[in-house]
Amino acid sequence: MFDGGGLCLFIAVKGRKTWQYRYKFNGKSATMTLGVYPDVGLAKARELHREARSLLGDGINPIEERKRQGEPEKQGTLFSTVAREWFEIAKSEWTEGHAKKMFYRLERDATPVLGNMVIGDITAQDVLRTLRFVEDRGAIDTAHRVKGIISQVFIHGLITGVEGIAVNPAAGLSRVLRKPKVRHMPAITDPDELARLLRSIDSYKGAYITKCALRLAPMLFVRPGELRSAEWEEINLDEAVWRIPANKTKTGEFLIVPLARQVIAILQDLKLFTGDDRYVFQGRVDNSFMSDNTLLKALRTLGWSADKVTIHGFRATARTFLHERLGFSPDAIEAQLGHRVPDRLGGAYNRTKHLDEHTRMMQAWADYLDELKS
Repeated sequence: MFDGGGLCLFIAVKGRKTWQYRYKFNGKSATMTLGVYPDVGLAKARELHREARSLLGDGINPIEERKRQGEPEKQGTLFSTVAREWFEIAKSEWTEGHAKKMFYRLERDATPVLGNMVIGDITAQDVLRTLRFVEDRGAIDTAHRVKGIISQVFIHGLITGVEGIAVNPAAGLSRVLRKPKVRHMPAITDPDELARLLRSIDSYKGAYITKCALRLAPMLFVRPGELRSAEWEEINLDEAVWRIPANKTKTGEFLIVPLARQVIAILQDLKLFTGDDRYVFQGRVDNSFMSDNTLLKALRTLGWSADKVTIHGFRATARTFLHERLGFSPDAIEAQLGHRVPDRLGGAYNRTKHLDEHTRMMQAWADYLDELKS
């Protein structure tokens, strides 16, 4: 029930009534709880509202000012508190990159609206309003992902017994969100077209490090982030293997990538340029690795459009050719792609046990690519 100027009386499903001040600070929506009705009456709520608006008029975030002055916590556990607790537990199962992405979505899209609300007071309408802000900027797929994050926070709260949570208000909201367009990663499955692409990569006139990454991408067919973040200490040129640690893979399991002779030759030359750095594909800023746009821009420079070629698409290309043209088993291919593959008895596929087969496969694949180019 709105009183004007962002002040409203919020009535939860269970009947609990709280005064809220809803406002924007630096372009971000925020909700400040002013007290519980009837303990705080209308006159007092309006007084607190005027004080908060006055701070806002002076360029001060009233919620931050309250924290600075050490005011007591509002009655009930805040959404932001439960969200932080959920994130700290959940991130142990994720790669570092995925954790950063999830935290960014939480802080950018969920916390500004829901963060300072008592979690037990949040309704499906509050969550939907949060998601509509995301939809309004055209990020339809992100809205569904943020919905999933909010849902996980509430599930965590329900399981751990956070007071006031009776239901998961995010459940079922996918039905009223706009449907994202299904996008399939483009992948080349025609030998002649793949040959043209490989020759095109060999003719690249840009940065040498970028050219090396482009040449290795189809031969190694790892995920783009795994390739870009490769470190020299993970690679043993003498043993001809690259051991990708578990915290860098999507599945959270370490991955052994056998290195074909052609790969070794490229890496030996590249080591003259970045061998003293941490990363194989050293970036230009912040002592980090190559950015995610570098390789895509290089492909566009060569004249290959986004609907034809992506770095991720090399994975589907390798899967198709390795099985249909080179005759390798789907299990070996999927395991080398870094997917979880159960063995015939239902247990986990032992990559180390099948390393010889994977080594033969990776060499055969590199040889096949050379044959196509010639």
